[in-house]
Amino acid sequence: MLTMMFFNRVMSVDRDGNGRSSDRVRARRLVLTWLVSCCVLIFLMVVLGGVTRLTGSGLSMVNWKPLSGVIPPLSALAWQQEFENYQGSPQFQQVNTNMTLARFQVIFYFEYAHRLLGRIIGLAFIVPFLLLWWRRMIHPPLVPRLLLVFILGGMQGLLGWYMVQSGLVDVPRVSPYRLTAHLIVAVAIYAYLFWTALGLLSERSGHSTVSPLSRGAIGITVMIVVTILSGGFVAGLKAGHAFNTFPLMGGQWIPPGYGIAEPFWINFFETIPAVQFNQRWLAITTFVLVIMFVLRAWRDDALRIYRAAVGVLVMLAVIQVSLGISTLLLHVPVVLAAAHQGVALVLLTAALYLVFITRHLPSAESRSNVARHHR
Repeated sequence: MLTMMFFNRVMSVDRDGNGRSSDRVRARRLVLTWLVSCCVLIFLMVVLGGVTRLTGSGLSMVNWKPLSGVIPPLSALAWQQEFENYQGSPQFQQVNTNMTLARFQVIFYFEYAHRLLGRIIGLAFIVPFLLLWWRRMIHPPLVPRLLLVFILGGMQGLLGWYMVQSGLVDVPRVSPYRLTAHLIVAVAIYAYLFWTALGLLSERSGHSTVSPLSRGAIGITVMIVVTILSGGFVAGLKAGHAFNTFPLMGGQWIPPGYGIAEPFWINFFETIPAVQFNQRWLAITTFVLVIMFVLRAWRDDALRIYRAAVGVLVMLAVIQVSLGISTLLLHVPVVLAAAHQGVALVLLTAALYLVFITRHLPSAESRSNVARHHR
């Protein structure tokens, strides 16, 4: 539904007075399609990364081969060699001592698919970029921003390996700090690309105004990002496997062990009771803010034509809270946990779209013309 609203917006602003598309408009549509396609790939990458973590597959590939690693083991001998490499890792020696070659192949392919998708995203970005730039279809001021995205993508690949390395030394678990950094950079690249795509929509949107609700939309977006950031530490510490009750934790509102570490600030990142407690209440606070925003937006005449987008935001918030509670109560099943991570990114997308809408509302005259057209 969100995608349909987005592309309807594209079509509505990409017509000239005669209803025919100009060369510039066609170029902008092509760039928009490319950017949104990259966003979809990054979304899949985030979800697949979550599945890789949840299945314990992230440490199965102990070597980083940016070029030759594109090809998986193709022979029995190659698989045996890869398995022997894994047997030297802390995860095998401390956790998966009874793992068979067949089981190893399963977790290997999860991590292989994750890394392969990362390479595909790189190609899906740089090849169209070069072609579109060569054909002068990218507006020049946009070029530096897109180059920044490519640089961030390369850094994200290095950060991913830096994260994996932390689990290949002594303890078979990646650093929560590195995992969270890896997640938030992926989210930042996704949000930056999506916002860039939205910016192309405003080029021919005519006279516009900024809604008083714009600050509320920005606040919600910030809270969603902070909640995702907090969720990264929950994932890194596997905190979702503790205190599997709601709303109480260990029979108390404030769980036992909260604030046990010194200095106190470490608890926000390194102790399971504090990390899970904080993530719960960040999520609940975000949900309440979404409800408050929606109630105000629903009564705003200027946002009347965007009620579908407002409705999608609250629907996603309800789904996300339900998934979060269900994932916790059921002890983090892979399907629900992956869906929870995926919906978080979709919720962020809806919030960003509403930030854009509230900052580019049609003027009163434009709204009157739209109303007459619909009558």
